[in-house]
Amino acid sequence: MEPRFYAAPVIRPPPPVLARRTRFVEPSILPGFGLSFSFVVIYLSLIVIIPLAALALRPWEIGLDGVIRTLTDPRVAAALKLSFGLSFLAALVNAPLGLLIAWTLVRYEFPGRRLLDALVDLPFALPTAVAGIALTTLYAPTGLLGAQFEKIGLKTAYSPLGIFIALVFIGLPFVVRSIQPVLQDLDREVEEAARTLGATDLQRISRVVIPTLLPAIISGVTLAFARAVGEYGSVIFIAGNMPLKTEIAPLLIVIKLEQYDYAGAAAIGLAMVLISFGALILINAGQIFLAGRGRR
Repeated sequence: MEPRFYAAPVIRPPPPVLARRTRFVEPSILPGFGLSFSFVVIYLSLIVIIPLAALALRPWEIGLDGVIRTLTDPRVAAALKLSFGLSFLAALVNAPLGLLIAWTLVRYEFPGRRLLDALVDLPFALPTAVAGIALTTLYAPTGLLGAQFEKIGLKTAYSPLGIFIALVFIGLPFVVRSIQPVLQDLDREVEEAARTLGATDLQRISRVVIPTLLPAIISGVTLAFARAVGEYGSVIFIAGNMPLKTEIAPLLIVIKLEQYDYAGAAAIGLAMVLISFGALILINAGQIFLAGRGRR
C-alpha cells in the first residue's frame, strides 16, 4: 500500500491593518461618548453659537452703510475707545497687584491671612450694582477717599479715573486666583538651587519664578480684560455717563435698546465681540510664543 502524503495547510498572514491617521473617538474605558458629545454640541449651540450668529446677522438689517455709520459715530467711537482702553490698562495694572497679593498669601504666614484670602473673592460675591454704589460712595467728591483726592486736584468719581478704579476692583480676583495655585505648586528647592549657584534675589525672581508664573499671569490678565470690557453694573454709577467723556460701550448698547434701535445696538455688540476676539487671539499667540521659548 503506497503511503499518502498530505500537504500542510498554508497559513496566510492576516491582511495588514492600516492605522487611521485621525481618530474621531478616542479609546476610553468609560462608555457614553455619543451622549456626551451630543450634549456638548447642543449646549454650545444654544448658549454660544446661536446667540453669536443672531448677533452677527442682526446689524445687517440697516445695511452696510448703516453699520459703518453707527460704528463711526463719534459717540460710539469714544465709548469703544474708553471701554477697551481702560479695560486693557486695568488688566495690566492688575498683573503686578495680583502677583504681589498672591505671593503674600502663599509665601507668608500672618494673623488674618485666611480672612484676607477670602476678601480677594469679594468682587465675585458682590452684585455689580452694590459694588458700583460702594465705590461711588467712597470715591465721590464728598466721600472718604474722594475728598482727599479733591484736595490735591484729582477727580476720581464721575471721570475716567473712576471707571479705571472700578475695572481694577472687579478684575483683580481673576489675576490672583490664576497665579495662586501655580505659586503654591512651585518647588522652593529650585529657588534654593539657584541661590546656591550664586544667583541674587533679583535673578531668582526674574529667571526662575517669573518665567514659571508667566503663563498664569497672562491667563489672569486675559480673564480680567474680558470681564472688564463687558462690565456694566459697577461702572455706570461711578462713571458719570457723560457722552464722549465717561460713557462706556455697554451703556451705549442699553441706550440704543431703550430707543428700539436693535440693529444699532447689535452693531456695537458685534464690534465689541470682534475686537475682544482679536485681542484674545493676540494674547494667546503671545502665550504660545513664550511657551515655545521656554521649551528651548
